[in-house]
Amino acid sequence: MSVVQINTERSYQRCNRCIMDTTDPEITFDEQGNCNHCTEFFLLAPNYIYNGQKSDQALKELVAKIKEDGKKSEYDCIVGVSGGVDSSYVAYLTKQLGLRVLAFHFDNGWNSELAVKNIENIVKKLGFDYQTWVVDWEEFRDLQIAFLKASVANAETPSDHAFLAATYELCAKYNIKYIFSGSNFATEGILPNSWGYNAKDVKQLKGIHKLFGKIPFRTYPLLGFYKEFYYTYVKKIRMIRLLNYVPYVKEDAMKVIQDELGWVYYGGKHYESVFTRFFQAYYLPKKFNFDKRLAHLSTLICSGQITRDEALEEMKKDTYPADLLASDKTYVIKKLGMNEQEFEVILNAPPKKYSDYPNDEKRLKMIYSIYYKLKGRK
Repeated sequence: MSVVQINTERSYQRCNRCIMDTTDPEITFDEQGNCNHCTEFFLLAPNYIYNGQKSDQALKELVAKIKEDGKKSEYDCIVGVSGGVDSSYVAYLTKQLGLRVLAFHFDNGWNSELAVKNIENIVKKLGFDYQTWVVDWEEFRDLQIAFLKASVANAETPSDHAFLAATYELCAKYNIKYIFSGSNFATEGILPNSWGYNAKDVKQLKGIHKLFGKIPFRTYPLLGFYKEFYYTYVKKIRMIRLLNYVPYVKEDAMKVIQDELGWVYYGGKHYESVFTRFFQAYYLPKKFNFDKRLAHLSTLICSGQITRDEALEEMKKDTYPADLLASDKTYVIKKLGMNEQEFEVILNAPPKKYSDYPNDEKRLKMIYSIYYKLKGRK
């Protein structure tokens, strides 16, 4: 089924260069009909996309420093593995770089069978030590439902926040100084601010939980700025976006991990999670008129991995095969402990913005702008 709609609050317009359109309520266009998203992408790309010998040298120096810093520890770095393309390729590359890796998976209860199998293959074939952080399901489910009841588009915050917090905790436990992330500019450089919000904002997370949650936090890992400051400046833990240092072409990476690691494709960006698949392919388009394929495909256009015509053809495809949607919807509703009527009430409730709830946006923007200037970010 396809549920993409046209924003009726303004004249519909699609970018002439990428395929972003006015379903992003904050999009702007220049005189040539090019949008702010691809314009900003090209402005930032020289700093965050592979740049030949310069990037090769930077990576060589970085790896040497990581190995030096890790001499007194059991591991050089930690790699979060989800079973998806980006994290799987990062795991593969760290092995090629000769790093001692602790592979880590945050299990929020929503793994697809393919994701589990991919993770097993990756860890086994690369010979990595491996740890899983299994979330307390009742506690986590309560927080997920709270975000759904809040009617905000950033309903993946419970997973994103906890994953980062848990990763930092493991780094501190094992004296690991480097986190290797699959996040990258070449395939993720475009994402409208209006489609989400900073998952690190612990004030927002606690505020929504207080309004709509029922189960107190007992084991859920919380981060917040002060903890992040401690991990970053006291423990000196650094986040590395490895794919920004290499010529990252998604299709080529998929072939490598398929051939080398027995990896199997699961059908869409971040669809290794059943909840994320349902959330991105059905819930967001249906409730908010946000189709994240627009951003993903626009990024690939801008990084030269597909053409605009190819992206437009991809957008003609259904966001969800009807049979998979039906089974996923039944599964998600049941796993959340709801009935269909309760879920439809949430689905049809008026959308809210993150700014409708307690948040630390202004303070965090100021703090992180200073932080990135001091640390630099690749």
